[in-house]
Parts: sequence; C-alpha cells; structure tokens
Amino acid sequence: IINLIGLFKLMLGKVTATEEPILEKAIVITYSLKGITFEDDDIIGKDIPVMSDLLSVVETMEGGNEIAQRLEKYVSGVFGGLFTHPTNVSLGEGLQVYSVRDLDEQLRPIAMYIILSYIWNVVRSSNRKRILVVDEAWNIMQYEDSGKFLHGLVKRARKYHLGVTTITQDVEDFVNNDHGKAIVTNSSLQILLKQSPASIDAMQN
Repeated sequence: IINLIGLFKLMLGKVTATEEPILEKAIVITYSLKGITFEDDDIIGKDIPVMSDLLSVVETMEGGNEIAQRLEKYVSGVFGGLFTHPTNVSLGEGLQVYSVRDLDEQLRPIAMYIILSYIWNVVRSSNRKRILVVDEAWNIMQYEDSGKFLHGLVKRARKYHLGVTTITQDVEDFVNNDHGKAIVTNSSLQILLKQSPASIDAMQN
C-alpha cells in the first residue's frame, strides 16, 4: 500500500493530506474484493486487481470524485493502454533490459518506479545474486517519493545479494538531492567521467 501511494503521488501530481487516506482505503477495498486481505494475502488462484478496479472503487467513495477524475486518464484516457493491464513479464534468467526510451517524458518516472518495484519484489522473494543497473536515474530522483524509494532500495540491496549501479549524466542530479546524496554515500565505488564546467564546484564538494 505504501509503494502504491508513492506511485499515485507520481501519477496524480500531488496527493493532499485529505486524499491520501481515501486512496489507502480504496486500495484495501480493491484488493479485498479480489479476496486479498491483511488476514489472507495468498494470491494463488485469485485475480490481481488492476487500475480500472481501483477507479471503480474510488468513484463510489465520498471525496473520491477528484481523485477518480485524475486517475481516469490512466484507465480509459491517453495513458490507459499502459497502466490497466496485468503484468505480462517475468524476471527470469540472464540479462533483462527494461527500456523506457519511447515513453513520453512525464511517464518515464512512473514507469521506472513500477519496474523497480517489480524487480525489488522479485529480488526479496528469492535468495540469488543479481546486479541492477538504473540508467538515467535522474528521471526517478527528481521526485520526492520515487527518489526516496530508490534510496531505500540501494540502502537495503546488499542484504538481498543485489548489487546496484545508478547512472546519470550530471553529478548535480545526485549531489543537489538529499536522497541522491545518500545513494552516493552508500556506494562503495563512485566513477566520475567528464562533467560540464558548471558542475565543478559540486564535484569538488
């Protein structure tokens, strides 16, 4: 639920203190309608809810109209094809690349958040050595909730035998951001290639 709230903060632009509990309750109801509850979270043989299921619940809730209007574009609007279907990929053997290159710029942080959440869930459920490389990490670092998520992942990765490499073109993307600075601090190796002259002061610090 916490991860989904972080995702919706990215999708909806801003979630107010009044809207957050509505979203939390809607998520719980959406899962419970599929038989997934705090008491029984086994998903075997059960349908996994998708965004359209959540929208149907939010529309019926008091105070949920505005949230529903903002969610609608991810269900039946311009971005509907991306976000309202079950996951159809599997993190199997060998090298896997998830490309967000062709996505609209405003969708990239959302997609990266979803992909990283999926990978993180898989990593924690099986004890294997893996390496995760996050290119263009600035996409996810520019927002508080997604930056916080990546920071948390990097901090806890070793415990799950996961090595994490974050890549960005401009070092300022990281050192001018609290979560980015923490990621750099937690990295056992930092490699600085050619930077713009404007970044020299930040690099020196």
